[in-house]
Amino acid sequence: MSAPVDQDAPRPVLEGRALVKTYGRVVALDACNFAVYPGEVLAVIGDNGAGKSSLIKCLSGAEVANTGEVLLDGKQVSFRRPIEARAAGIETVYQTLAVAPALDIASNLFLGREVRKPGVLGSVFRMLDGGGMRQRAKDQMSSLGIGTLQNMAQPVETLSGGQRQAVSVARAAAFGSKVVILDEPTAALGVRESNQVLKLIERLRERGMPVILISHNMPQVFEVADRIHVQRLGRRAAVVSPNTIGITDAVAIMTGALQVPEEEQVLAPVA
Repeated sequence: MSAPVDQDAPRPVLEGRALVKTYGRVVALDACNFAVYPGEVLAVIGDNGAGKSSLIKCLSGAEVANTGEVLLDGKQVSFRRPIEARAAGIETVYQTLAVAPALDIASNLFLGREVRKPGVLGSVFRMLDGGGMRQRAKDQMSSLGIGTLQNMAQPVETLSGGQRQAVSVARAAAFGSKVVILDEPTAALGVRESNQVLKLIERLRERGMPVILISHNMPQVFEVADRIHVQRLGRRAAVVSPNTIGITDAVAIMTGALQVPEEEQVLAPVA
C-alpha cells in the first residue's frame, strides 16, 4: 500500500521520474529520479560518467529520455528542443558560455528575443529598440547586484571571463520564469570571479528562483547549496544536506563507499 500523500507538502517546480537515457549500449540514466523545489539551490554532483549532463539535458530539452516522465509544476511535459524548455521558463547556462563576443551586452541579453520599436517603426520597418533593450539590460544587472557592468553597449569580447558569465546568468535570470540551470559556471574562472558568480546564485535564490547547480567544486557546492543531489551510475544515489554531511562523506557517496538509506535523505526542501 502506498503512503498517503501530504497535501501540504510543497510541489517540485521541476521533476524527473524514472528517467532512462541510453546511447547505444551505454546507459547514461538508469531510472533516475530528480526534483527541485521553489526558492532553493539544488547542487548536482557526481563522478565523470555518473549521468549529470544527460540528466540536465533531458530536463532542459537538449535530449529526450527513452522512458520516464518530466514534470513542470506537477504537469507532464515533453521537451523536444531546448527552445521549448526556454519557452516554458527553463533557462540553461552551459559551461561553454553561449555568448556572441562581437555583440554588446544588451544584444547578448536579448539574443533571440530582440525587442522592436513601438508603432510603425517596429511593426512595418522592423526596427529594433536598442535604447529600450539597453535600459532593460541595465535594470536587470542592477537587480542582480552586478555593479561591474555599467555600459550596456560594451562589446562582450572586451569583458573578463567572470563578466561574461555574469551576462549569461543575467540573461537566464531575465527570462527563466521557472528554473535556472547552471552547468559548471565557475569552472574556468579565478577565485574572485568565482565568488561573484556565487553571489549571483544567492541573489537568484533571494528572488525565489530555483537554481540547479552542476559543479565539481565541492567547497563552492557546500557554500551555496540548500540540498545536494548525488548522481552515481546513472541514478540518484542520495539527496543530502550540506548542513548535516561533510565533503568527505559526499565524495564517499559519489564513489559508492557510503550508502544513505532513503529515510535519512533530504528529499523534501530544507525549511
